[in-house]
Parts: sequence; structure tokens; C-alpha cells
Amino acid sequence: MLARSAESLYWIGRYLERAAHLARLMRQQTESLVDSPVRDIYFGWHRIYGALGRQPHPGPLDTEADEQYTLADSFTLADDLTFEPTTPDSIRNCFAQARENARQVRHRISAQMWTSLNRPYLRLRDIEIQNIWASTPEQFYAAVEADIDTFRGVSSSTMYRDQGWHFIRMGSLLERAELVASLLSAQIAAVRLFDVPADAYWTSLLRLLHAFEAYQQGDGLEVDPNRVLELIVSNPQLPDSLSMSVLGLHRELSAIGQGPDRTATSQARTQADHLSDLLRSAWPGTADPEGLFAEFRDAIRRLHDLVTETYFDYPVMARPPRLGQFDQ
Repeated sequence: MLARSAESLYWIGRYLERAAHLARLMRQQTESLVDSPVRDIYFGWHRIYGALGRQPHPGPLDTEADEQYTLADSFTLADDLTFEPTTPDSIRNCFAQARENARQVRHRISAQMWTSLNRPYLRLRDIEIQNIWASTPEQFYAAVEADIDTFRGVSSSTMYRDQGWHFIRMGSLLERAELVASLLSAQIAAVRLFDVPADAYWTSLLRLLHAFEAYQQGDGLEVDPNRVLELIVSNPQLPDSLSMSVLGLHRELSAIGQGPDRTATSQARTQADHLSDLLRSAWPGTADPEGLFAEFRDAIRRLHDLVTETYFDYPVMARPPRLGQFDQ
């Protein structure tokens, strides 16, 4: 597979995972606008922007605002995260980037995959925040989630299981690991900022990460923050857990195989091992979970760099691998 094709497939996985994650955050946040106290609404916005690692486009959040201002502010913030052309990670821009990468590798994906990505992109391209805010914005975000779920299902059903499939999977898993670690850090910071131990905030985190039912099955109805974090960090059966993502990254690296540069390939696999060791050695029991999540994010970003060096941007004189392995 050509390096540029592999890179495009990898970024399809990353951009769609990013869009799905933000759509879930926005669905839950817009649901809270109906009857939640102003303080709870701003908790949600702080968590979202904290997870993204940036300040709101309009400026700092005013947590002492009245209800009318809060609704107007939420309109502006939702636009920033959904349609704003200057926001690189807005939902619309994520779809646009995923579609552009898919366009470049249409020969590597199924026709059904292209259709299931192109249709929601065209729909997003032609609407603005006013169109969704006038009715039920939470349904719009739920529809975005459903569109991405459809793409994933179509991909699973129709894509040939060559290296291209594994590059999409690797991009999705790497993005998910970074996003979840960022969200956990933002959750802890927002709870500390608002100085409230409300169970609802931790329950909302469980729901965001498809973990609410799993938590109830294992830990009962009482929501304990430490047990919530334990589930999301280390349970290998939870799809959105850090442990599950790291296991998946090991699997995809193994399936893709040797890159043109054996040293770079070895470094990428060693970095994946480091992620596993980090979770095993530091969790549970760490006195500084935010520090651990920051270290985990740095390690994930380093793995991305190594994947890029190994498969996408390697020296042109690197010796090609044997037949049947990754090829240029």
C-alpha cells in the first residue's frame, strides 16, 4: 500500500472518531439546556472546552450569568464547536477532512463507505446553527452520532480486510485513547473548579462513554468517582476504556506488520508497550490521576509521531520490507 493511501485511511479513522466524540458531548450538553441549573450547564461547557484543551472562541465563560444570557452563550458555543469554519475540530470540519481523505482513497474503500460518509457531509455543509437551534438541537447531534455509527457498520460489513482496514482502525483507536484521557482530566478539573461532588456529573461521564450500564452491573447504583475512573481506565471489556484502546492499538500494529524502516517499527511497538506499562504500573493507586492522564496523552502523541515515521513519512532510501509486509 502506498504511504499516502495508508495515511489518508488513518486520518479517516481519526477525524470520524473526533466528530463522534464531540457529537456525544454536544448532545448531552444541549439536553441539559432544557431544565438544568445555570451552574450545571456551565460545568458541561467547562468540561467540553477543557477536554479540547482550548478556550471558547467568543471568550472566557461567565459562570455567574443569568438564564437568558446562558442560553445565548450556549448558542454561540454550540456554533463554535459545530459549524465555525475557523475551528479546526468543529464537527463540520472533521467531516470535511474525513471526506477529503476518503476522496483521495476511493479505490481503497467500498462504494457504500463513500456514500455513507458523503451524505452526512453534504447535509452538514448546507445547514447552520440557526437551523438546528430553532427546534431540537440534541436530535441533530444524535443524528450525527448515528451517521458515524452507520459508517462504522458499513465499513465493518463491506471493507476488504487488508492493511487499509487496519489503518482506519488504528486511527480511530489512537484518537479515542487521546480524547478519553483528555476528557477524564477535564472532568476532574471541572469538578474541582465547581467544588461540587454531585453524582450527576459522574453519571453524565459514564453515559458519555457508554459505561453507565456496565458500571451498574459491576458496582451498583451508588456512583463513586474512584470506581468510575477505575472502570473507564482499566476495564478491557469497555469499548471506550483506555485499556481497550491500548489493546486494540497493539492488535492493529501487529496486523499491519513491518514498515520500511525496521528501527521505526520497533520504536512504535515499544511505545505501545509503554502505554500498557503506564496503565498497569500507575493505575490504580496513583495520587495524581491528572498527571497520569497528561503523561498518557503525551505517550499517545508520541505513538502518533512514530506511526507517521514508520508508515507515512519514512526516508525514501529505507529498505523495503519483504513481500507480504507493508510495502511502498
